Amino acid sequence: MDIQQREPIVEERTGVPTFAVEAGVAALVLLMGLVVTTASWKLGAGWMSDGPGAGYFPFYIGVILCISGAGTLYQSLFGKKRNHEIFVDGEQIKRVLMVLVPAAIYVGAIQLLGMYVASAIYIAAFMIVLGKFSRIKSVLLGVAIAVLFFAMFEVWFKVPLEKGLLNPTGFLGY
Repeated sequence: MDIQQREPIVEERTGVPTFAVEAGVAALVLLMGLVVTTASWKLGAGWMSDGPGAGYFPFYIGVILCISGAGTLYQSLFGKKRNHEIFVDGEQIKRVLMVLVPAAIYVGAIQLLGMYVASAIYIAAFMIVLGKFSRIKSVLLGVAIAVLFFAMFEVWFKVPLEKGLLNPTGFLGY
């Protein structure tokens, strides 16, 4: 009997190619270099009567950033050895965004609610959504960690952290 062997079906990975990511990062480095050189020039990037101006060294750091960013951008877009492999596919980017988006919201919530309340909510939400812990355990642990940090920073070390615009912990006198 002849048993036919089937070749496994290989799904082609689709997503963002590595050279495109390299080009994007290189463009950001180039932009950052331009911002640094422009700001340094306004500060005074030349040599003054008493030595280098305030923007002298930052200016040249910006020039180095511009050169490296432009060179990397050129290589990633027009180089002979461009990397066409997939850098990230849809499933991977989804997992990254599941952490990145809540982290960005957390940073904004710190401005509104303060470090302690925002941290308690952030920890509890992560435990519930990603960790699949029970709501009660998650909320209790989030609050316990926030209280511990409050005691450590505000009470013991006397280091005030961001209270937020609403200052929900203002009733504590801190």
